[in-house]
Amino acid sequence: MGRYVEGSDRTQVTLLPECLDDYVAEDNPVRVVDAFVEELDVEVLGFARAAPSATGRPAYHPATLLKIYIYGYLNRVASSRRLERECQRNVELMWLTGRLAPDFKTIADFRRDNGPAIRRVCGQFIVLCRRLKLFTQRVVAIDGSKFKAVNSRDRNFTPTKIDKRVEQIEESIQRYLEAMETADRTQPADLQAKTTRLREKIKRLRSQVRQLGELKQRLHVQEDPQMSVTDPDARSMATHGKGSGVVGYNVQAAVETKHHLIVAHEVTNTGSDRGQLALMADKARSAMGKPKLEAIADRGYFSGPQIKTCEEVGITTYLPKPMTSNSKANGRFSKADFIYIHRNDEYQCPAGERLRWRQTTFEKGINTHQYWSDACSQCTLKTKCTVGKERRVRRWEHEDVLERLQARLDRRPEKMTVRRRTVEHVFGTLKHWMGSTHFLTRRLENVSTEMSLYVLAYNLKRVISILGMPKTMKAMSLVAG
Repeated sequence: MGRYVEGSDRTQVTLLPECLDDYVAEDNPVRVVDAFVEELDVEVLGFARAAPSATGRPAYHPATLLKIYIYGYLNRVASSRRLERECQRNVELMWLTGRLAPDFKTIADFRRDNGPAIRRVCGQFIVLCRRLKLFTQRVVAIDGSKFKAVNSRDRNFTPTKIDKRVEQIEESIQRYLEAMETADRTQPADLQAKTTRLREKIKRLRSQVRQLGELKQRLHVQEDPQMSVTDPDARSMATHGKGSGVVGYNVQAAVETKHHLIVAHEVTNTGSDRGQLALMADKARSAMGKPKLEAIADRGYFSGPQIKTCEEVGITTYLPKPMTSNSKANGRFSKADFIYIHRNDEYQCPAGERLRWRQTTFEKGINTHQYWSDACSQCTLKTKCTVGKERRVRRWEHEDVLERLQARLDRRPEKMTVRRRTVEHVFGTLKHWMGSTHFLTRRLENVSTEMSLYVLAYNLKRVISILGMPKTMKAMSLVAG
């Protein structure tokens, strides 16, 4: 094979074997993983078996297993079985672990048993980023995205789903019974085999009906109206597509807008984002070490009490108000057409009449003032305003908080573009890394651990891209500082 680049002879014995370190380049990210983990105090972080036992078979050091996982998630290898194989054939992992090759059960148990400690490691890397002065801006974009769990839609039940499924099964049973009757009249020669086959199908379907009945009884007993059989903590959540949905988890993330690092994240099994704004903004502020912060979110986070809580602790919010006026949808005036006169505590309607304060009610946990006028019955615009006796306008007792928010957004409309280009790219990247299956583990605590490993890998890759390998390696000494 002349004139081609030729490899070495597999059977050739060398006198001086090459050093394993020669196979790992100086700019290889695996060196950052090794340096980062070596600087961690695994005992303080709470890892199991951080102190070796005096007797029994020696265990793997937690730092070794942590290196395997960080390397795996950095290279889109999250399965414990695949990590076991990689430890046996991957030169980079051989270099990282010192040629150790734990079995998949040991690797999987480490992730399951050390969830809180692994999540602290993710937080430790955010502390490192803060020490590196990467959070020079005090602006974060907050968003949530639905990630699929290890639970198919067919294994998620609600009373309505069960009723529909039972109805479908009953229709199938009736269809098989009719098929048996037809076979009895038209195909007497083949009747025995076909009847046996149909009876077995009917028996299986009736067994399914009994199982569904038991599930419905369990649903009536528990408070949660949903039940997931494979992953009990997963919930069915609506997505943007009409009639679509996913059984999984709602992952919340706060991403700083300069370097697009994930400064805070949270995994919940609540499908709505409405109650997450204050929590995520406060976690981001603490992680970045900023006394004041700007938080940008989409309209799904709009909640008066949440916005008020943020304002009270020094967090300035930017998010649009949902346009959900039933009056406007029906061709009538919306609340936006009524002008509030602050000095008189009155509203002015489109016809020029004044709506005065009449009463205060307690609705959905908040105090709401109600305003209306006595002139509605004689108004020429009444048909465009209300179908009732008079038009009533409701105002939250802290509505001025929302008015200040709207004024800020009117002055800085580009904030919504900043949010979109910051956080949506992050979720797209994470889902691309995860592939079509998303999470591999079950239960909320384990899924939170898995998400922390993905976030750590994402941030690690971002820091290497921002600083470069030499500066990143030098910065690892700040981990323990």
